[in-house]
Amino acid sequence: MITSVILTPTNEDCAKINNDVMNRICGETKVYCSYDKIVTDSAQEVSNYPVEFLNSLDVSGLPPHKLALKVNCIVILIRNLNTSHGLVNGTRMRIKVMHRNTIDCEILTGHSRGKRILIPRIHMTSTGNSLPFSFQRTQFPIIIAFAMTINKSQGQTFRRVGVFLKRPIFTHGQLYVASSRVTSFECLKYYIMEHRGQGQLANDDRIFTKNIVFREILNL
Repeated sequence: MITSVILTPTNEDCAKINNDVMNRICGETKVYCSYDKIVTDSAQEVSNYPVEFLNSLDVSGLPPHKLALKVNCIVILIRNLNTSHGLVNGTRMRIKVMHRNTIDCEILTGHSRGKRILIPRIHMTSTGNSLPFSFQRTQFPIIIAFAMTINKSQGQTFRRVGVFLKRPIFTHGQLYVASSRVTSFECLKYYIMEHRGQGQLANDDRIFTKNIVFREILNL
C-alpha cells in the first residue's frame, strides 16, 4: 500500500476510488470538520452566504469540509508546510495517530522518509476559481491519496502503479507521465473502461486508449 498508487486523470475519479478503498479498510473512522468563511468586511455579503452553503463547497485545491480518516490510511499534503523537513505540496504520508487538533503522520517520500510529524489545521484561501467571493477554509491540508491525479504524481516513483482510465486522457504527455512513475514495466497495470472516446481493435473485444500528443510542437 505504501509504495503503490492508483493514478487517474481527474479529481472526481480519485475521490471515488479513495472512498471505495477507505470503506474496505478496517478501523474506526474519525471525521474532522472545517471552519469556513468568506474573506470580506461586508456584513451584508457574509449574510448572503450562510455557513451551511460554504460547508457544501468542494473547491479544487482545498480539502473537503468533512475529512474522514482512519489510522494507517495514505494521505498527501496539498500545501507547503516546511520545505526543510520535506513537508511540501505532494508529500505522501501515512496516518499513525489522530489527535483532536493535530494528526501524527509518517512521511513516506523524499529525504525525510520515515520521520514522524504533527500536521496542524491551517487557513487556506481558494484562488483562481469561479466563486464570486474569496473563500477561506480552516482544515488539515491533506487529502486521501490511495489514488491521486496523474499531474499530482509528477516527480514521484512507486513500486507498483495502476492507471485507471474511465475516459481518454485529455492532456498532452499525461500518458507518458503516468507510465513513467514506476521503475518496472511488469509493475504497471492499466484499467481502461469502455467509452466513446476510447478505441477498439478490429475483430477484437479489447479496448485501447489514445496517447494524446500535441503534434504541432513536434514540427518546430
